[in-house]
Parts: sequence; structure tokens; C-alpha cells
Amino acid sequence: MQIKKQGSTQKVVGKIDGQPIYAPQLGITNGEWQNGYGTPSDGQDTNNKNQPVRKLTKDAKQLIIYFSRSGSTELLAGMIEEKTSADILEVVVKNPYPGVYQKTLERANLERENNNYPELNMQLPDLSQYDTIFLGYQIWAMHLSHPMNSFLTTFGQLLSGKRIAPFMSEGGYGQGDSVQQIQEILCEQGASQNTFTQALVVDGNKVDRSKLQVAQWIAKINK
Repeated sequence: MQIKKQGSTQKVVGKIDGQPIYAPQLGITNGEWQNGYGTPSDGQDTNNKNQPVRKLTKDAKQLIIYFSRSGSTELLAGMIEEKTSADILEVVVKNPYPGVYQKTLERANLERENNNYPELNMQLPDLSQYDTIFLGYQIWAMHLSHPMNSFLTTFGQLLSGKRIAPFMSEGGYGQGDSVQQIQEILCEQGASQNTFTQALVVDGNKVDRSKLQVAQWIAKINK
């Protein structure tokens, strides 16, 4: 499979808090995409040339917390922001994953085998004003992606009492056990009285065609 890597000519597919979103896998066929195999990083998850997305206001009651590697999950987060005016917090790892898919896969496999997930490089704001937390992540090997696992392990106790709205991009095999993992990690970290909405699940190469699905999901959980 050949997917054009990020460059000066790569199309901007959306914006989040004013920053451009790139996602080279959007628009290609399922056959070309091969369930996400080989999809390169969009370069934004390293935050070497851009600041991590962090929009915090005094009045918002909803907060989007997300990690994105190839841009698909970030585009979903941007759509949710547009519909809800929620605050946003990007999950940032201390040692970024490689841009090359195969190298990221090797690292992710080792992390999963050794139960050694990435250290984060971020600070969590006071969450007391928020009643709903949108959690955005990817499905890696039918599990919760490792950066989100690290986020919940590090900060899970601070999510007590929050309504959790999971949204994810995946490779065509569904959400796996990711929601159950979130519930288990929160419980292990001492969080309590959480409620969960139905999850939003979108194929990673079709996020740009999911605006109606996102709008319907938000309307359902916010009614």
C-alpha cells in the first residue's frame, strides 16, 4: 500500500482550535487502506513543529481528551468540538512514536508484551467544571491505544463522577474491548460513579465522511 506522507502539498482536511489537521489515509479505498496497515503518522502527534492542542475556557461543561497518530481521531475531535464548543486537551507522550508505521508497530507490540506503556508529557487542568469527558483514541490490536491507556492510568482517579463519551477510529474490526478497558482502568485507579455513553466508532479512512454520524451521536448523548 502506498499512502502519501505528510508534506507541503498534503491536503488540510480540517482544523481543531485553529490548527490544521492532516490525514493522508482519508479518501482511499478499503483495499488500498488494508485496515490501516502501513498508515504513516501525520507528524502532528510528535508536536515537534506545532504546539499540542490545549483549549481551556472557564465556562465549558464538556472536555475532549484525545490522542491521534495519523489524523483520523483528531478530525473526529474537531468535529465534536464544532458541534459542542467543548474544551480540548491533546494527550502527549514524552517519547513520540516513530512516523513510520512498521516501527510504531514494533514498539507498540513490545509495550503490550511487557505491559510497559508510554510516559506522558502533559499536565491535566482542574476538571471540576466538566460533567462530560469525550475520550478519543485508536484501536490497536483490538485494544485501547497505548497513549490513552497511559492517560487513564496516570489521571484516571481524577475522572470520578464524570460521564465518559468514548469515540475512536479503527481499522475495520470494531471497538474491541476498549470500552471495557477504560472501565477497568478507571476502577483500578479509584475512580467511581462514572457513567458511559454509547461509543462512536468510525473507520479510520472514512472519518471525513462521518459528519452526519458524529452529529447524530452527539444529539443522542446530549438530549
